[in-house]
Amino acid sequence: MGNKFYTPDGFNDQFPGICGFKRELESKLRNLFLLNGYEEIETPGVEYFDVYKEFVAEEMLYKFTDGNGRLLCNRYDGTIPAVRFCAGRNDQYPVRYSYIENMFRAGKSGGGKLSGFTQGGIELLGASGTKSDAEVLAIAIKSALEIGITDLQVSIGQVKFYKGLMRQLGIGQEEQIKIKNAIANRDTVTLEKLDISKEDKETLQLLAESGGTYDTIDMMLPRVTDEDAKEALGNLREILDIMGNYGFLKYVSVDLSLIESLDYYTGMVFKGYTYEVGFPIISGGRYDDVAKSFGKDIEAVGFSISLTLAITALIRQEKYIPAKGASVIVGGNYEAASATAESLRAEGTPVILDTTGMDEEALENYAKEKGIETVMYMDGGNV
Repeated sequence: MGNKFYTPDGFNDQFPGICGFKRELESKLRNLFLLNGYEEIETPGVEYFDVYKEFVAEEMLYKFTDGNGRLLCNRYDGTIPAVRFCAGRNDQYPVRYSYIENMFRAGKSGGGKLSGFTQGGIELLGASGTKSDAEVLAIAIKSALEIGITDLQVSIGQVKFYKGLMRQLGIGQEEQIKIKNAIANRDTVTLEKLDISKEDKETLQLLAESGGTYDTIDMMLPRVTDEDAKEALGNLREILDIMGNYGFLKYVSVDLSLIESLDYYTGMVFKGYTYEVGFPIISGGRYDDVAKSFGKDIEAVGFSISLTLAITALIRQEKYIPAKGASVIVGGNYEAASATAESLRAEGTPVILDTTGMDEEALENYAKEKGIETVMYMDGGNV
């Protein structure tokens, strides 16, 4: 039979209980996004390869050609298509978009070990400043809490700070890559071997070891002379202030080693984690330069939450409640059973109507096997 009974590597079927649970979480996110003024858009699962080629390594994309030989790819994320959509319109800025869609990644990144997974997210386009950054971060935290992720830790960093610090230290482009990797991996040994002053090494090591809140900013500020880097630290301080107003400061820490793609993100970046899952379930930040690929200059900030990973976490944290199917099964006399089933459905009760002619004992056994609470066997017009 070959592979007929299996899914491709990195892709999974969803069982009914999990699928229903997932739909419930999606509904909660849709409502949350709408309450915050984010209108849902739906982009195709297929894009032209050119849409992604500046932002995603080619080997990470599922690629194929159409009937005219044009190179296409599956949707890798929700952000790039949202920017493409926005750039092709003439809406009044700022605009607020939301989405809940399936993503496809050949390199199995972003969805844990999965190549196909579901993300929800928002994009705030045409808005700059700390208040916009903080709004998106706050909604990211609200999203996790809304779907039941209460053990949450969100690390926030600043790409602009890192770039300013590299400029201050006079470090060239090639050396920056080595430092970026060392900081991301908290590799203090590599930092110690750099041909820079002792004080500068200490600064970089502090960068790799950061993980507080205001204390991290206060520790780093005296060491910074670059104006952009100072401004970036100010941005993080203001974000902490706003998170405090929301009551979300307990979920947030400053991690200056959090350096996402320097070609993609331009300011604040953040990742959210919960226990029992070894990958971030939330990812986001400011990406002011992405729209330039589409011939527009649109400041932007957004985030995504992996529903697939969030559900994995909820199951492992024993917070998973399977979605219920039918609570009643009706059998016996078909005409009477059909009328009863329709009457119950009109009241909002999920009902299965037996169409196979099971006797009463078989109906009872079937209901027990399927976890159906109520069995109604109709004998003529009576139960």
